[in-house]
Amino acid sequence: MSSSIFLFLTFFFHLYLTHLTIFTYAAKVYVVYMGNTDNDDPNDIVVQNHRILSSVHPGSVEEAKAAHLYSYKHGFKGFAAKLTEDQALQIAKMEGVVSVFENTKRQLHTTHSWDFIGLNEEETMEIPGFSTKNQVNVIIGFIDTGIWPESPSFSDTDMPPVPAGWRGICQSGEAFNASNCNRKVIGARYYHSGYEAEEHSNLEKLHENDDDPKKKVSFRSPRDSNGHGSHTASTAAGRYVQNMSYNGLAGGGARGGAPMARIAVYKTCWDSGCYDADILAAFDDAVRDGVNIISLSLGPDAPQGDYFSDAISIGSFHAVSRGITVVSSVGNEGTKGSATNLAPWLITVAASSTDREFTSKLVMGNGVRLKGESLSVHQMRTPARIISASIANRGYFTPYQSSYCLESSLNHTKTRGKVLLCRHAERSTESKLAKSEVVKAAGGVGMILVDETDKDVAIPFVIPAAIVGKRMGNRILSYITNNTRNATSMIFASKAKLGSQPAPRVASFSSKGPNALTPEILKPDIAAPGLNILAAWSPAVGKMNFNILSGTSMACPHVTGIVALIKAVNPTWSPSAIKSAIMTTATVFDKNGKPMRVDPDGRRGNAFDYGSGFIDPTTVLDPGLVYDAEPTDYKSFLCSIGYTEKMLHPITRDNSTCNNQAFSTPSGLNYPAILVPNLKSTFSVSRTLTNVRKLRQKTAYRAVVTPPRGIEVSVHPHRIAFNRYGQKVNFTVTFKISAPSQGYVFGYLQWKHRNSRVTTPLIVRVAPSNLGAAV
Repeated sequence: MSSSIFLFLTFFFHLYLTHLTIFTYAAKVYVVYMGNTDNDDPNDIVVQNHRILSSVHPGSVEEAKAAHLYSYKHGFKGFAAKLTEDQALQIAKMEGVVSVFENTKRQLHTTHSWDFIGLNEEETMEIPGFSTKNQVNVIIGFIDTGIWPESPSFSDTDMPPVPAGWRGICQSGEAFNASNCNRKVIGARYYHSGYEAEEHSNLEKLHENDDDPKKKVSFRSPRDSNGHGSHTASTAAGRYVQNMSYNGLAGGGARGGAPMARIAVYKTCWDSGCYDADILAAFDDAVRDGVNIISLSLGPDAPQGDYFSDAISIGSFHAVSRGITVVSSVGNEGTKGSATNLAPWLITVAASSTDREFTSKLVMGNGVRLKGESLSVHQMRTPARIISASIANRGYFTPYQSSYCLESSLNHTKTRGKVLLCRHAERSTESKLAKSEVVKAAGGVGMILVDETDKDVAIPFVIPAAIVGKRMGNRILSYITNNTRNATSMIFASKAKLGSQPAPRVASFSSKGPNALTPEILKPDIAAPGLNILAAWSPAVGKMNFNILSGTSMACPHVTGIVALIKAVNPTWSPSAIKSAIMTTATVFDKNGKPMRVDPDGRRGNAFDYGSGFIDPTTVLDPGLVYDAEPTDYKSFLCSIGYTEKMLHPITRDNSTCNNQAFSTPSGLNYPAILVPNLKSTFSVSRTLTNVRKLRQKTAYRAVVTPPRGIEVSVHPHRIAFNRYGQKVNFTVTFKISAPSQGYVFGYLQWKHRNSRVTTPLIVRVAPSNLGAAV
């Protein structure tokens, strides 16, 4: 009898372990989004979340609690938990649940730039005619990789006490405690539950070798072990640093856009990326803490999913509904339609160049002098023979493979003592820096890398090296071919050069429109410097205090800094008014007064490249008129793209309906750009302008239209007038096909008063058929 019981218990225990193993491996982290908080008690929200989890874990309260990662209870409702696919489906069907989606990983979108934009060098960053001293009361929340608080960019010297009403904390952790915060960095938190649930072993590996926390690759704390977060924070709001440089390059004084603004850090991003569950937890805390602006230099892969299955869209929707401006990067995929962070309530930023370039001089044996982009401080002492990497192939590697200088592809005997001409695949994710390491390991003394797409992105190569475009690369290859045994080259150390023209240019890597989710909404919104930007860094990476990076990640904080200055001067402006001021005062011309161009081919840019244009901080504080929008307008927008009242109610938790919405198509949102993606005959769009200038007398504006090619545009009324601050005036723009056109065509509407210009992009695409029907 006892042996039977033993066998039964053994079988039962084995079955239990099997069930536990299956659950452990089948479960994934899901985000359960339940809309607005509706002023619910945070504790009641946690209880409700546990109740939902218990309902899909019948008979096991402990299992339900163990599955729970986060409760979102301040800016919006919901939770993150480990669930099986069946459990996720069960919860998705429950009343009050808006969406359930997997814990997706998002990627980071990875000085003199402020001089180039047009702001003064001094610490205050004052703009003539306006005082921005109130920036000390503006708090910027950075959702990123953390911060290196000892950097001089984050000094609190001469800063006043922390603003009253700030509710944030300074969270202790590895190599970080409360004393690391100050009157500049006033808050710091970190989030790793979503990351660890997906990549637990990765974080453990980073901690298993070194007992000195200062030398570890990663920190379970707000401390930045990546560098990206310190770089973006200092770009937007870093203090003036007298001697900032990258290994002696680009030396001089540098500072952020709003150097007296406060910084709050929300570390959600780790070495491999940033997970939705952690991002939403950061948004939730930032809303509660009392930030005025949230900056995110990260985003999803294209194509982006539905707004309410996307952590950044969800978090920013609820932040903007509470008056917090959210600035994001458009992405680095560089191709048509690859733009991300597409929600209309976000400010989405593209990347451009400045007039500073980092170049190395290349001298060929025939006396021809060329230049290539580089951050390498290494220099050849004497000329060396130059060969194509294709003839240095090793073992089983083909000449084609070795031409890309792939790892282990180079023959050491053929490479030793030579300069190699290597290729880089277009839009490749291969590391260019790694190619220089491959050449060095094979005994090479220099490298010229041919990369047409991103030839202007400077790289800190480990040997004398530089990047050239395809045309120059072919010229060098021709020289090598015609002088097989006698071709030589000498590569000099990089130098910073000002006055590079034309500038700004849209960076080749910057993701482009049109908006793949809602074509009626322009994305990107604006362009700002994002190419070769010098800012603070984490010494945990490369033992450097400052670094030069490129990406829309670097463009985003430039706009964040401008938003802080606008908020300092106009603290009551809504997020949409701030966005409008930035967009309607932008320029589409370079510093020579010619239309902005787009790298790498130098084609003329359009709104899908740079949004409304390149940001101009000298005019944003006095735009004259703005396109304002309230949270109710975004609810109407959701109705216009197919959200029903049943879907809308849990998101807003109010009495919003789609019955009396202000507009029926997304083009009707009061956005600072008008986009009609499917014009069939004629179509009218209404907009509302709000006067934000204090007036002494009646002020009139007249409409001036540059119509898109093949489109007739009429504006009614053609003149509008304002008597007081805050006055609103409506107008209607009608589009009519006047001649055949293919694809999108671009124009502008300007409201002019003396020297004031309120500029609105007009973008139209004629429907391929049914030309006689109305839209």
